[in-house]
Amino acid sequence: MSKVLFLPGASGSASFWKPVADRAGMEGVFFAWPGLGDEPARPDINGIDDLVASVADEIMGPVDIVAQSMGGLIALKLALAFPGSVERLVLAVTSGGVPVADLGGSEWRPDYFAAYPRAAKWIADPVGDLSSQIPTMEAPSLLLWGDADPISPVAVGMRLSALLPNARLWVFAGADESVKLAGFGKFSIRRGRRREARNPRTGAAAPVAESLR
Repeated sequence: MSKVLFLPGASGSASFWKPVADRAGMEGVFFAWPGLGDEPARPDINGIDDLVASVADEIMGPVDIVAQSMGGLIALKLALAFPGSVERLVLAVTSGGVPVADLGGSEWRPDYFAAYPRAAKWIADPVGDLSSQIPTMEAPSLLLWGDADPISPVAVGMRLSALLPNARLWVFAGADESVKLAGFGKFSIRRGRRREARNPRTGAAAPVAESLR
């Protein structure tokens, strides 16, 4: 069975995915991002590529990666670097890998640094566009988006869905960047009620259970 790696967004906290994993009965490795959010900095972490390297140390065999927001960029970079090891991806409102601002993503930096004034400034650095590389990725990918997220709007999910050769996109009505996966094969329940998800191209409602297999 593949090891599951849980990657948070720019809040940086390893606790982000733990309630979801606990509810789904899943185990895995929960990463924190040193220097981001309220996480203490480390002298060896000075950018996104250092975070990628820190996660890569855990890839010694087959892995599945569950990632949120900025963590999705790291997941994409890892899938490109380890095509034989990254078996599946679950990307929730990924905010990288494609030109997010060009697709309608709002400016997030002022609000982020207001919330986390001690966060490392490198998080605001421009990130590369992986659009030309993403089509080479073969890992099955489940893309989860909320239609109320200004930072990574549905257009970002649709672009990734078009680029990834083996991807499925589901959009949750009224959800924002906090949309999470309750586990492989299940969609999350937020704030005490199930949110309906739809395929934005076909309009079809997502089944209660959705599998990557």
